[in-house]
Amino acid sequence: MSDFQTGSASARLDRLNQVITSHIADGLIPGAAMLIARRGKIVHQQALGRQAPNDAAPMRLDSIFRIYSMTKPIVSVAVMMLVEEGWLLLSHPVSRYLPELANLQVGLPLSGPEGQPALGLAPAQREMTVQDLLRHTAGLTYGIFGSSLVKSCYSAAGVGDPDTTNDKLIEKLGILPLAYQPGTTWEYSRATDVLGALLERLCGKPLDAVLAERIFTPLGMRDTGFWVPIEQQHRLAEGFVIDPVTQQAAHLLNVRERPQFLSGGGGLVSTLHDYWRFADMLLRGGELDGVRILSRKLVALMTNDHLASLPQAKSGASYLPGPGYGFGLGFAVRTAAGESAIPGSVGDYHWSGLAGTYFWNDPQQQLTAIWMVQAQEQREYYRQLFRNLVYAWLPD
Repeated sequence: MSDFQTGSASARLDRLNQVITSHIADGLIPGAAMLIARRGKIVHQQALGRQAPNDAAPMRLDSIFRIYSMTKPIVSVAVMMLVEEGWLLLSHPVSRYLPELANLQVGLPLSGPEGQPALGLAPAQREMTVQDLLRHTAGLTYGIFGSSLVKSCYSAAGVGDPDTTNDKLIEKLGILPLAYQPGTTWEYSRATDVLGALLERLCGKPLDAVLAERIFTPLGMRDTGFWVPIEQQHRLAEGFVIDPVTQQAAHLLNVRERPQFLSGGGGLVSTLHDYWRFADMLLRGGELDGVRILSRKLVALMTNDHLASLPQAKSGASYLPGPGYGFGLGFAVRTAAGESAIPGSVGDYHWSGLAGTYFWNDPQQQLTAIWMVQAQEQREYYRQLFRNLVYAWLPD
């Protein structure tokens, strides 16, 4: 037992387990796994419930989860490694490396015949940069998360379809309008998928090989990748097909075979311990167990707010980082002690995944917390609940 697990601190960790166990017993989630580390050491880890709704197998500490957008910080670190090695500059236009994305236009809502909405086009005032991709100000969007004429264009073009490739993705984006002028508005988007394509283009290798060579193998992330080998599929966590709260169907990625589309924005699977090694490397300033992935100053650059000088950046319809948070190069970054509805410290940074996974680092407290679940419809609730319970435990 850690020194932290004594007295009231131990009781508060028990409360964390009890709360999650009660939610499992009530049929809200099949199971979950969680890890808390402080000052570089695991102080609490727990696997609760079942690994899948229709399977008696218990959740495991090494269960494998679809982490969706928690892929984004990993791909962002790989891009920053190329920056550090002199392959590219953050200020460079993306078209320098992906010429298909030159001379893009921006979609403008207009009034068409009989007052029907129509899509107009205007030239981009400047090109998107590598920095724009990393901080989601490139003008790109997703074809989901709300509706607009540009999003409809994305859907019609099949952007992000499972049978696409990174090269095909760039071809499609090269003929579609942007949703915003580059460098003006934060919009959750295909930007990190574009970064994945950029990594493939510059390194001359598929994205899975790039990430394995640069991050997974050096950090010992043995169970992180774009699919689960057949001999390990007994460890794959699953969620309810129909969410018990919203009654909405959940559609999770098929990760039982190598996908055609290696999505840099949301394609990875991972485990508690694998992702902790990645997060701990960041918290330690880019180095873990004598292996340096990224320099201390570039980690600091990534984990500081990059939206402060863009007054309209947070004005989009869905600013996911929320009050009290800006956005760095791959993470939401806390900029204020108040404003947010969740506890934390100025400078903490986090991101999450569509199926419910979540992590954050709090440098002030030397704290890492990781939550793994496959509960797509309940993701926002459990992020807040887990964070509240972790900070309630924090002993000093």
